[in-house]
Amino acid sequence: MRDLIGYANHPPQFRWSGDAGLAVNFVLNYEEGSEYSIGDGDGRSETALIEVNAPRVPAGDRDLASESMYEFGSRVGFWRLHRLFVERGLPLTVFAASVALERNPDVAQAIRETDWDITCHGRRWIEHYRLDEATEKADIAAAYDSIVRVIGRVPGGWYCRYSRTAHTRRLVVEHGGYGYDSDAYNDELPYWTNVAGKSHLVVPYSLVTNDAKFMAGGLVTGRDYEEFLIDSFNVLLEESRSTPRMMSVGMHPRVLGHPGRAAGLMRFLDHVQKSQGAWICRRAELAERFKAAVPYTPRADLAESA
Repeated sequence: MRDLIGYANHPPQFRWSGDAGLAVNFVLNYEEGSEYSIGDGDGRSETALIEVNAPRVPAGDRDLASESMYEFGSRVGFWRLHRLFVERGLPLTVFAASVALERNPDVAQAIRETDWDITCHGRRWIEHYRLDEATEKADIAAAYDSIVRVIGRVPGGWYCRYSRTAHTRRLVVEHGGYGYDSDAYNDELPYWTNVAGKSHLVVPYSLVTNDAKFMAGGLVTGRDYEEFLIDSFNVLLEESRSTPRMMSVGMHPRVLGHPGRAAGLMRFLDHVQKSQGAWICRRAELAERFKAAVPYTPRADLAESA
């Protein structure tokens, strides 16, 4: 069942932590090493979110260039973004594919040493909408267990690669270990759903304020990125004086970890840190704050059909 109405012109009235009107959550998608690859038996190399617009190696052959671009994210890009947020003392959420963490113990250790929270981004960075229900259920459980084992803390929520299946949300709720999912792009506030008779929180994500736009050709320079994020932030901040808002900033080490793009992020962080009225937060604490401020109330129009 689709909900085309949402909050409409009567969103819940509350304030975020510190009486802020706008919650800003920076999300680092850590996927490098878990993407499609010949070595993992996928029969193809990854073609998404790399520096060329179309694959150049024949399907079924190993694309060493694609692999190398992903390796930049784990070898260099992660560490550039890690330093940036650690040195500024800023909170961060990691959308982590569990196999990627397993394959890079140094990155896993660096995350363990921070207070960043984790959202489970699948066992591997693969398209869940291609999985059958039994395989998807197993992956949701295996990814959770892996993150607990490798990082030493539970993932706060769940997020698929791009799109969930008709079964994903129910399987996440049935698992019982996830506090929310972010498999939605339809709002600027969290909202409650009813999944098979159980209340479940959705914390929407964004592919708009996301560095994936570099790969799609929508952004070219770090200044393009900075300008777009600042404009988005300023509008949301102004609106948040009367209506609470949230902003998710999606980042990828192999994309934003390049210096010319990271420069735009740095200037955006300068702008946000100088502004008044915004709460920079982890996704898990954003979810918990919303749950406390807006408790679940049964509403038939928010019931999930799957």
